[in-house]
Amino acid sequence: QDFQLYHDGTDNHINVTGSQTLNIQTSGNNAIVVDANGHVTKPLQPAFSVNKNGTDQSNFAIGGETIVWAAERFDQNSDFDLTENRFVAPVTGKYFLQVQIRFENLDTAATYYILSISTSNQTYYFILDPDYFDQDAVYYSIAFSVLADMDASDTATVSINQNAGTAQTDIDGNVQYTFFTGHLVC
Repeated sequence: QDFQLYHDGTDNHINVTGSQTLNIQTSGNNAIVVDANGHVTKPLQPAFSVNKNGTDQSNFAIGGETIVWAAERFDQNSDFDLTENRFVAPVTGKYFLQVQIRFENLDTAATYYILSISTSNQTYYFILDPDYFDQDAVYYSIAFSVLADMDASDTATVSINQNAGTAQTDIDGNVQYTFFTGHLVC
């Protein structure tokens, strides 16, 4: 392959030119790939998508519990820990985290439901007052996202907290309705 690495003396940049795909490797693995059309991919960039793999989380406890993830759709840098149901940041940076949960049988007698994404640095909340509904909602989805600052080895988990009412609410395990995703932005 024909590539040139040069500094033309007119700016403070090192220029790389070529007509083929350029692979920049670390320890023999492609870290940055630039194709002939200029598309840039970073195969080792932390990114994950996990789901419940069809397994419902039934009658979750009043007072709260961590949402259990069963399968990875992808885990680009192997940073999601399915055993502990958490993402572990490999490097310090800003991470985009997004969760979507489909609830079944929301209890209108509950004071509130709080869905949270908790990182080592901060917890982010989405609160729902079920009194809004005239009756127990058979289906209700919540989706929210955050841009979280995380240090290397910090963790991110998703939890649900129901205050009062009856422990009747389920989390739908369908992969199209319930999932947790994230990636390193910068």
